[in-house]
Amino acid sequence: MLDDPFKYGLLAGLAIALLIAGFTDLRTRQIGNWLTGAIALAAPLFWWASGLTLWPGVAMQVGVALAAFAVLAGLFAMRAMGGGDVKLLTALALWIEPEWFLRLVMMMALLGGVLTLVFGAWHVTRRRKDRLAIPYGVAIASAGLWVLTVHYWPPVAVASSVLG
Repeated sequence: MLDDPFKYGLLAGLAIALLIAGFTDLRTRQIGNWLTGAIALAAPLFWWASGLTLWPGVAMQVGVALAAFAVLAGLFAMRAMGGGDVKLLTALALWIEPEWFLRLVMMMALLGGVLTLVFGAWHVTRRRKDRLAIPYGVAIASAGLWVLTVHYWPPVAVASSVLG
C-alpha cells in the first residue's frame, strides 16, 4: 500500500480537484460539471490501482454512490442542497470506502454547520436582505481532504491504524 506511486498520484489529483471545487464554490457558488465528471471518471482507475475486486468491492462503491445520489437528489428537490454539491458528493462516494464515506458525511455536516454559522453571522452583520447562500462545496471538499489525509496518506494512515 505504501509504495504505489500511481495510486498516490490519483489521490493527489483528487485532492487538487477537491481544492478547486472548494475554491470555485466559495467564489462563484458553483461547482463545474467538468470537475465532478473528472472525479467520477477517474474512480475506476483508483479501483484498479487499489486492487478492488468487481464483487463485492466495485459493486459496493457503486451501490454507495447510487444510494448517496438518491438521498442527495431528494435534498436537491427540496432545495436543501445545490446540484453541484450533489454531484461532488456522489463522485466522492465512488472513491471513498463505505465506512470512511460515512465518516466523511459526518465531518461534512459538522463543517457545514460551522460554515453556516460563519456565513450567517457575516450575512447579518452586513445587513444583507438577499437569500443566504452557503458554499457547501467547501465543507464537502474539506471533509474529503480530511479523509484523504487521515485514511490514505501513508504516515497518518499507519499512525491511525496503530492508535485505534
